[in-house]
Amino acid sequence: MSLTLISQEQHAAAAPAGSVLPLANDADLQALVLDGVARIDLDFPKFTDGRAFSQALLLRRRLRFAGEIRAVGDVLVDQLVQMQRSGFSSAVLRADQDATHAQRLLDHYKAFYQGDVIDPQPHFLKAA
Repeated sequence: MSLTLISQEQHAAAAPAGSVLPLANDADLQALVLDGVARIDLDFPKFTDGRAFSQALLLRRRLRFAGEIRAVGDVLVDQLVQMQRSGFSSAVLRADQDATHAQRLLDHYKAFYQGDVIDPQPHFLKAA
């Protein structure tokens, strides 16, 4: 699964009622009811606050959420690869970040030696 970059304008467009669930960093994920939820927005209030990485991982692995997980807030270019590997499917960059540079960075990394949330099998165990 590759990470999709979403513009501020696209993100601001109205989504169908009830299909988007915005979550704060301190939300109790075990108490969530995900019926009918197509997208979960995880907030980065500061780029130094990484709790949303853990939330994405838990949503994918423990809760088996298969919908879109979107990074919003103080999202920087240099966080994108780790977001992708943690289970995010889209991200809205902070306004001062360069989307072209971000896409080049994402395109640069095609595979990883270690497993991740999306593909847990390490590279050395994959068939040649």
